[in-house]
Amino acid sequence: MSAQNSAGIQTLLDAERDAQKIVQQAREYRTKRVKDARNEAQKEIEDYKKEKEEEYQKFEKEHSSGNQKAEEDAKKDTDVKVKEIDDIGKKTGSKVVDQLLTAVTTAKPEPPKGRE
Repeated sequence: MSAQNSAGIQTLLDAERDAQKIVQQAREYRTKRVKDARNEAQKEIEDYKKEKEEEYQKFEKEHSSGNQKAEEDAKKDTDVKVKEIDDIGKKTGSKVVDQLLTAVTTAKPEPPKGRE
């Protein structure tokens, strides 16, 4: 009966080892599937991010060209106005300085108006 018990115990031990191998394989398979799913999700995220970045670049390119044109037009207008102001300053600058000097050096005292 002892030999029969030993054979039974050995069979149980073999079954337990087989069960542990199956559990270990299942864990490894699960771990691999989780890693694969994580990698696939990361790739999808990167693809989506790349797609949105391309859309943004296209949008920015389409809309920034209008701004650039407006900036160039504004710069041209500003340059024309500055030139006009410089020309006026060159023509009448000395006259204005003379008028200021005359106004400062010629005193015409007057009593304050208002309260009587």
